[in-house]
Amino acid sequence: MKKNLINAYALNLHYAKDLVVDVEEKLMTHSPSKGLENHPAFSIGHLISGAAMTARSLGGQYVFDPKWEDLFQRNGPGDPRLPDSNTALYPKKEELLNELENQHNRVEKLILELKDSKWIEPVEWRLSKFLPTLGDLLYYMCIIHESNHLGQVAAWRRAMDLPSALARM
Repeated sequence: MKKNLINAYALNLHYAKDLVVDVEEKLMTHSPSKGLENHPAFSIGHLISGAAMTARSLGGQYVFDPKWEDLFQRNGPGDPRLPDSNTALYPKKEELLNELENQHNRVEKLILELKDSKWIEPVEWRLSKFLPTLGDLLYYMCIIHESNHLGQVAAWRRAMDLPSALARM
């Protein structure tokens, strides 16, 4: 189970990098239309915050730059805050990708250290009704949550008339 989760998580990291490798810095915060407000800079930063929260759920320390809190921590659908398009507010693409990799490495290490008995322990969080255990939370955060936001970047790429990143993999 651990290895399967880590393999999928590693794929998401590779895909995240590939989704923006050819995106110019000035376009990282561009929103081409309504419904595509989650531009690449926001999406990558949001995944960094998600990984930091996942590390905390695994008993690790929550490590997230406080200057990034307002930029990247939204509460999903219904949150009225939308990502800003001001490029100057956001970290550079390379910094975002480096931090995403650092956070992924932290989460992977904590997953490998996790005792098997912990996977079935109940956790309280906003999706507990559907995903009540720590293993469920990990599956959601490492695969579903990340894939959701990476899919948004893939849709953003199509709206920007960029080629499919998945086709390159």
